[in-house]
Amino acid sequence: LSQLSTAVQRGSSATLGHMHAQGAVLSSPASHLLTSPPPCPLLTPVRTLMRYRTPNLHELHIRGPRKPKPKKLGGTEGRPQLKGVVLKVFIRKPKKPNSANRKCCRVRLSTGREAVAYIPGEGHNLQEHNVVLLEGKRPQDLVGVKLKVIR
Repeated sequence: LSQLSTAVQRGSSATLGHMHAQGAVLSSPASHLLTSPPPCPLLTPVRTLMRYRTPNLHELHIRGPRKPKPKKLGGTEGRPQLKGVVLKVFIRKPKKPNSANRKCCRVRLSTGREAVAYIPGEGHNLQEHNVVLLEGKRPQDLVGVKLKVIR
């Protein structure tokens, strides 16, 4: 017993086994394998990948049926066409490979939202306060424009 107490005071590795073993392992050349995450997710332990357990019947009953995810709606919010009032007519430049002046207009939609719409064709007679019908087609080379003027 006296030898054991002197060994503990000295900090011998024989008596403090687990504490010094960890220090020795972490200071070994392979210590980076224990401290850093594994390079491939397939090497992680299975229990870390399976975070969610299957709910039991009582939990399923309490939560009720699964709710469907809301569908992603375009510029017309799921409607085929929208009515709007022109606030301002202006010109936008397209994205990189194309070069032209695209005619656009800022529109207040019947839903209360404001959006930018593309005016197709050569020449137009749209002015401020005109009532227009819009559909959800976007020109690929105009950033942020998701609507097209029909009439």
